[in-house]
Amino acid sequence: MKFYNRDFLLSHSQSILDFYDPRVLDASGGYFHNYYDDGSLFEPGFRQLVSSCRITVNYARAADILDKPEYLAHARHGLNYLLNVHLQADERFAWTLKSHRPEDMTQQAYGYAFALLAFAACRKSGILKDNNKLLWIYNLLEQRFWQPEYGLYADEIGADGVLSDYRGQNANMHLCEAMIAAFEASGEGRFLDRAMEIADKIANRQAALTGGIIWEHFTPGFAINWEYNKDDPKNLYRPWGFQGGHQTEWAKLLLSLARHSHQPWLISRAKTLFDTAFEKSWDKEHGGMVYGFGPNGDWCDDDKYFWVQAESFAAAAMLYQQTGEQKYLDAYNALWNYAWQHFVDHEHGAWFRVLYRDNRKYSNEKSTAGAKCDYHTLGACFDSLRDLT
Repeated sequence: MKFYNRDFLLSHSQSILDFYDPRVLDASGGYFHNYYDDGSLFEPGFRQLVSSCRITVNYARAADILDKPEYLAHARHGLNYLLNVHLQADERFAWTLKSHRPEDMTQQAYGYAFALLAFAACRKSGILKDNNKLLWIYNLLEQRFWQPEYGLYADEIGADGVLSDYRGQNANMHLCEAMIAAFEASGEGRFLDRAMEIADKIANRQAALTGGIIWEHFTPGFAINWEYNKDDPKNLYRPWGFQGGHQTEWAKLLLSLARHSHQPWLISRAKTLFDTAFEKSWDKEHGGMVYGFGPNGDWCDDDKYFWVQAESFAAAAMLYQQTGEQKYLDAYNALWNYAWQHFVDHEHGAWFRVLYRDNRKYSNEKSTAGAKCDYHTLGACFDSLRDLT
């Protein structure tokens, strides 16, 4: 199988969407989020903000890349739900919904990041005709989460309006991603400036505190918090330990920024982050990259997650494209060989979500609200295609 191939990546992207296309739209509004392996639904009324946004992004991007203009209607369906159901009259987003009614009104910068990303994808695809929604949410982020003294965003505002003490890299990483997309969709320089500032603060300043790779959790003053969730390394959103997949995801973002800025540190840091993560996370016995490792380099979670493999093969492809170094093409092919054998569901379509270290499945839940909608797998294929010649 030739994985580093335009036709393969386009075909595989379509095969992922083929799983969702017949069943993703809820006629009463929004998308269904929860699927078993065979495509049957569970908890059909439960929705989560990030998944609502990510599925919108999937279809907005696919309309252009796969030349399927009919997907614009799918993306518009998701955008309408985001603006009319997740978004409340007081300009707050419902984090979760049940039967289209707000359940959890915690305000997460992570969720705002994906709302901005959805607006950017819809702007680039032509669904949105101007930059107003992008600028509006940029200003909400500025008012609610931006901390200029640190050059980064805070994470969470409770339903009571109180800002949490928690600070982390994950929301900032996805805000960097969204700012890049907003810049590419709008041409507004403030988005690129903010993306560069976030990248510099996380990939340089914060990483310098932990030996050059990126820790997940910080104090309110953005010092390293070594203890946060130490007893919960499998936490879905805030696991303890270094996340190999987040190192490679940051590598991908730095390489995306290198398209717009010629600062040499962007590529050199991307190489270091990818090389370290691949070395420490690759499972030589069972294949694939494990989830997390501790400060001493020992694995703290040896499960295999779909998104880690996907973000890593995209970063490897982009590193090969921008450096020409064979080791990155070798890493790309190793990741794809592993994923093709263990993660791609060749019977029903799309990817499985999480496996034990020895590649046994955890369950028959393929996609779940907030955890998986094949945004990472589709996006990784699209990102690999962008500069593939």
